[in-house]
Amino acid sequence: MPLWPVYTGASNPHDKITEMPPPPPWRAFDGGPVLDPPDEDADIGATSPDRTHRAATYQATQHTVQLVNAALYLRRPLLVTGPPGTGKSSLVYAVARELRLGPVLRWNITSRSTLHDGLYTYDPLSRLYAARHTAEEHEGPAAGTGVENHLRLGPLGTALLPYARPRALLIDEIDKSDLDLPNDLLNVLEEGQYEIPELVRASRQAPDWRAEVMVDGTDQRVPVERGRVRCKAFPFVVLTSNGEREFPPAFLRRCVALRLRQPDDDHLAEIVRAHLGEPDAYARQLIDRFLSRVGSGDLATDQLLNAIYLAHNSDLGAGSLDELAEQLMPYLGQAPQPDAF
Repeated sequence: MPLWPVYTGASNPHDKITEMPPPPPWRAFDGGPVLDPPDEDADIGATSPDRTHRAATYQATQHTVQLVNAALYLRRPLLVTGPPGTGKSSLVYAVARELRLGPVLRWNITSRSTLHDGLYTYDPLSRLYAARHTAEEHEGPAAGTGVENHLRLGPLGTALLPYARPRALLIDEIDKSDLDLPNDLLNVLEEGQYEIPELVRASRQAPDWRAEVMVDGTDQRVPVERGRVRCKAFPFVVLTSNGEREFPPAFLRRCVALRLRQPDDDHLAEIVRAHLGEPDAYARQLIDRFLSRVGSGDLATDQLLNAIYLAHNSDLGAGSLDELAEQLMPYLGQAPQPDAF
């Protein structure tokens, strides 16, 4: 009996990811040697208190749960679009926590980001310096100066290693990239594999040679045979976008698309409850005011949370609280309509 949903949106972690049915035959991967999943605390930066809190308090809608499961079952990337503050980047942390996918790998996109950056980095100058230094010190062959000692896999490159269960990868704000990056990602995400030319060249000298390379986020080393990496379990990839640009049709058809919208009254109350406890009367008023303003411009949920937190932790009077709330919730996008406060 197929297991649906494997991701429920509940906060209790479980191992049901191992009970999923096999992938569609066109999305089956056979990379190796198979690697054990990393420990939850392997990457300290990925398990910081703020990210841990976001993962535990994320409030997923039923629509979100359905499309996350569709991406997991189909072994496809999830393209998440929506206004600022709707929880696009927090979603991947919530899924990774519930399904025990290990530390989230994160690739923050800028206008200068390239596919190479996401796959791996190689520093030939440090290798040259190490070779000279070792030769001067020991007057012999330079130990520890192999190409693998100066190469580190990036977040995308690490996610595509042949782990026994999927890794979670956040490619944040893909719409900030140059025009070529979405197209460059197509083949790697479709094939679930890539080559490291520097290691391929080195392997020609010894066909059975296996490099031990560092992964993203830690100093752990993993084996890479003949310079080629192919996944075993396709990673759970979340690409976020603020909807500021259009993507090529070939890119869109290879993704499961999720559009997040501003939460309604009940959903906002659930979010406030998860972060700050049961909303009191004044918090309910702020929720109502927030909703009344959303239609006139862009607002983010964390602006509302900031206002409620300060209302709970200050001794200001009602008039001062209203003034402070107005200052904490300015419009982020288009010019606002006459103030609702």
